[in-house]
Amino acid sequence: MKQFISAHDVTDINALVAKALKYKDNPYIDKQLGFQKRIGLLFLNPSLRTRLSTQVAAQNLGMEPIVFNVDKEGWALEFTEGAIMNGTTVEHIKDAAPILGNYFDMLCIRTFPGLVNQQEDYSEKIIHQFIQYAGVPIVSLESATLHPLQSLTDIITIKESIALNSALQNKRPKVVLTWAPHIKSIPQCVSNSFSQWVNAWGEADFVITHPEGYDLDTQFTQGATITHHQEEALQDADFVYVKNWSSYEPYGQVLSKDDNWMMTNQKLALTHNAKVMHCLPVRRNVELSDEILDGANSLVTKQASNRVWAAQAVLASILEAQKK
Repeated sequence: MKQFISAHDVTDINALVAKALKYKDNPYIDKQLGFQKRIGLLFLNPSLRTRLSTQVAAQNLGMEPIVFNVDKEGWALEFTEGAIMNGTTVEHIKDAAPILGNYFDMLCIRTFPGLVNQQEDYSEKIIHQFIQYAGVPIVSLESATLHPLQSLTDIITIKESIALNSALQNKRPKVVLTWAPHIKSIPQCVSNSFSQWVNAWGEADFVITHPEGYDLDTQFTQGATITHHQEEALQDADFVYVKNWSSYEPYGQVLSKDDNWMMTNQKLALTHNAKVMHCLPVRRNVELSDEILDGANSLVTKQASNRVWAAQAVLASILEAQKK
């Protein structure tokens, strides 16, 4: 693996999941793999699980992680080619990225969409310019359109749960991604990414349900069944992934705050005793009810804990490729 930006960078999802679960059983088995290697974690927006889990994963592999909050501690970066820099930006990515590439053996980047200009966000200009100019492997810690470490974690958590449930081991699980209400505009990153990864994995019957107007970009959802009827989608589901996202067309808007879309135990009764997932942070009693989050069907804590092993599997794969 040369970089990690999307599901397209992974040739065998099940093998990467197996590697992650190997590290979960023995976190320090490859403690020497990253010896004398330095990894830079650059954040252009806040993080809790992504930052800490990637730091832990890097240290488990013997790497030295250094965190830099670009949005708070560094110069304002310019990403436009040919820019006349007489405004608020101080340093161009063409100048900053090569230096960072000399400081580090690997760079992890977390950025965020503006949710104003669809074309600009979906061009992934920021992360692609780091790839172009840094000269070292780039790992996405979330970009304008995708969150691949989260999605790998989600597949790990689903497969781990299947292995613990004999009733699921001889069938294709039904996985449902359901929209949930929220108080503000939220990016499509997690929903895009989860859709991309479940479709690429290809071992589940995948259904996406949301109110009218919340269709995601078809490049990520192609292969899924899509319905505007949540209760219909939940019938006999084995896994339910709850997530809000703003509209793709028109871009970045809140078209509905219908609280009838919040997941509750009453809705869970329609499923096949489904396990419930969410990437966190979660707005309790807006996106998900307390009864779900604190109940026996919630995988949310396990899911978040698995972020370490997803990151460790990715970093190890890149380190192994560098040694070849």
